[in-house]
Amino acid sequence: MAWIVVGLLALLIMAGLIWLGKMPRKAWELAGAALFVGIAGYAWQGQPSLAGSPKEPVEKLGMFDEDLAKQRDEMGGNFGDARAWLVLADAQSRQGKFATAATALSKGLETFPEDPDLWVALGNALVGHSNGLLTPASQYAYQKAATLSPDHPAPPFFLGLALATSGQLQQARGIWAELLERSPPDAEWREDLTSRLARIDALIAQQSGAPAPGMPGSVPPDAEPTQPVENAQ
Repeated sequence: MAWIVVGLLALLIMAGLIWLGKMPRKAWELAGAALFVGIAGYAWQGQPSLAGSPKEPVEKLGMFDEDLAKQRDEMGGNFGDARAWLVLADAQSRQGKFATAATALSKGLETFPEDPDLWVALGNALVGHSNGLLTPASQYAYQKAATLSPDHPAPPFFLGLALATSGQLQQARGIWAELLERSPPDAEWREDLTSRLARIDALIAQQSGAPAPGMPGSVPPDAEPTQPVENAQ
């Protein structure tokens, strides 16, 4: 039955090439030979009875975080013309297509090169494309955003997040501590940032074997000066 279907498809393809593609008479034999070679190759190598074995894509759907996207929007508040590029990039990222999202944002930056929100989103897309790791390209995007808008909270926040995800906890803590220090008391992101700093402190303490701040035997936070290892600006 399968070979009947293959034969019919071959005839349909040949007919399409002749009648729709206006293939000249002299090329009929060459096209027929090409189809025959294709069928012979399938007969030799093809194994349709084998079970499928889909591969997991390199870029994973789970890398896109709706809450982080919402936080980026709250920090930036970009509702101008560049907003359309953010919406397009987010739609691609939700499907795990971070490379496509980065390409779209790069096109947007050709029109809006001074938009810090687009640079932040580009950094996020590049981090997603590398499965959560901070790369030189994504770090450049965050730092470019910080240069364009030194008071913008999103560049240091997401740079710190990428550093933490990449295992660079001390650098991430330094950047987040500096951001928290200069954030307004009523900033919507303060509570989340404070919680993240507490978790990163616990991880650092766990790695060093020391008790986390607030645990018995720990040194009060005021007694431990914080010196950012790396500045996002």
